[in-house]
Amino acid sequence: MNYHELIYQRESIRNYDPERQIEPEKLEKIFDAGRVAPSAANRQPWRFYLISSPENLQKIRTCYHRPWFSDSPHVLVVAGKRNAAWVRSFDGYNALETDLTIAMDHMILAAEAEGIGTCWIAAFDPEKLQQTGLFDPDETVFAITPLGYQRDGFRKNGNKIRKPFSEVVKYI
Repeated sequence: MNYHELIYQRESIRNYDPERQIEPEKLEKIFDAGRVAPSAANRQPWRFYLISSPENLQKIRTCYHRPWFSDSPHVLVVAGKRNAAWVRSFDGYNALETDLTIAMDHMILAAEAEGIGTCWIAAFDPEKLQQTGLFDPDETVFAITPLGYQRDGFRKNGNKIRKPFSEVVKYI
């Protein structure tokens, strides 16, 4: 599939088959997409975590309470160190969130290309995530997503409701 088909096909998935693990070679492609993502000044201030063990999945699931989140066999966590990110000298802007956003988006699109469902989650409790002890104390957890195949019979809704092109693009 070409890039435009990929971005139009990708949807947030809230349906996962807890019994179906993702093949290691597909996981590697997903993580490699994040690894090669651009970052400000090529600082690469990120770390990507794959949570798959039942005990660590149980810890992670305390930060976001949705039944479908508990069904995913894997959770991808994108974290980074603020002190490792590029900082703009003019105003002190730290590029950590921008860098992590780019990497997360690369991985989500790579997952879609591999037939793996994702749902970008920002509405998690960061304090509960830090309390799991799975992350370095100086790391900021930026986003999480379940990773998994959908249950048999699942169908995407195919309904991308977006503002019209004329409202979001201005040629000047």
